[in-house]
Amino acid sequence: MTSFDSSPTLTAWRTLLAIAVVFVMLATTGWTAVRHQRSDEPRTLALASWAKGSIAGQALPPADAQPYKLAHFFATLTAAQRTGLADRYPLVVGNLNGAPVTLRYRANRLALVQARTAEQKRVHDSRLSPDGRAEALRRVDRFRSMLADGRHFLSFDPSGRGHAAEVFGDLERAQRVSVVVPGVDTNLLTLERTGAKTNAAPVGMAKSLYAAERSAGPGVRTAVIAWADYTAPAGIGMDAALGNLAERGAVRLDALVGALPGSAPVSLFCHSYGSVLCGVAADELPSRVSDIAVAGSPGMRVDNAAQLHTRANVWAMRDHDDWIEDVPNLEVGGLGHGADPVDPGFGARVASAGAAVGHSGYFEPGTESLGNFAAIGVGTYGAVTCAQGDGACHDRISGSGTA
Repeated sequence: MTSFDSSPTLTAWRTLLAIAVVFVMLATTGWTAVRHQRSDEPRTLALASWAKGSIAGQALPPADAQPYKLAHFFATLTAAQRTGLADRYPLVVGNLNGAPVTLRYRANRLALVQARTAEQKRVHDSRLSPDGRAEALRRVDRFRSMLADGRHFLSFDPSGRGHAAEVFGDLERAQRVSVVVPGVDTNLLTLERTGAKTNAAPVGMAKSLYAAERSAGPGVRTAVIAWADYTAPAGIGMDAALGNLAERGAVRLDALVGALPGSAPVSLFCHSYGSVLCGVAADELPSRVSDIAVAGSPGMRVDNAAQLHTRANVWAMRDHDDWIEDVPNLEVGGLGHGADPVDPGFGARVASAGAAVGHSGYFEPGTESLGNFAAIGVGTYGAVTCAQGDGACHDRISGSGTA
């Protein structure tokens, strides 16, 4: 469930599960730790300011209003008024589902500039420990990279470990939209990577998928979102064995998809713990979600695909040496994530992950896994290679095109 290729043994996992059971028992009898967002976090302060703000003598709508209400609000404003709000409240406008996409891009670029400036000041803060200074330097480098020309962020929040969602392609004109949902250890510092592991990070996954989709469907206008906009578990620990963070993330994923512009079909590509989140989100997702594809999944918190209560095509794949296969597929008292999605009894369409290596290799160019993802993303289902080579994953396929 990590973005790295460590290989915990089955014994280690059973030990972890046993410890987690104790944790759950303690939590249900009153021993629990409640983590609150700090009141001085940038977005918390921005939301407080927005709540007191107004425009043209009218109060601003609640930041958590339904997307259609926010869309109506922005539609009533002049271009200058919209821009003025984005410039005054970038950390709010940049994350508002319902605000115009290009306005969110503008707001998030400004928020990134402000975040970089704040971290540059922290680097020289004598009160910081050496580790704190090193982290501030890493964040400065990350924000500098995110500010490169041509990058577009649909969401950005530097608070805590941070959230972001980057868009590749023209989201407003897309005929097909894909959303990459990553797993454990997702945060601003792991949003992207350099070197040999580029395609193991959310941005690398999305860029790789976008290129593959353009190759698989040259005549199809596609857009891909690297969705690192939820609080993921940090490492393989208690949070990774439980579903709490998946449940909170599912709310955010449902909100994102529900506010996407246009009516293009949406495909979700959910890796590792991201597949847990997608499983929890499935029954609330809008009907425009045509496909939910999971790779390296520890489970989707159901016993079978029918329990996801979705009309979307459910796909699953796992390569031959992914250590996730050794994780026990069980769910007891909220602990564990349920049945294995690649098990024939689960009922998913099992696609081939040929040539993929390890837990984080599914988005590598040249792999069957990436080729299958791309075919799903552009709707050419007949081009998907089934895991057993028998065509079973094509049975009673719903949706439009086939190759």
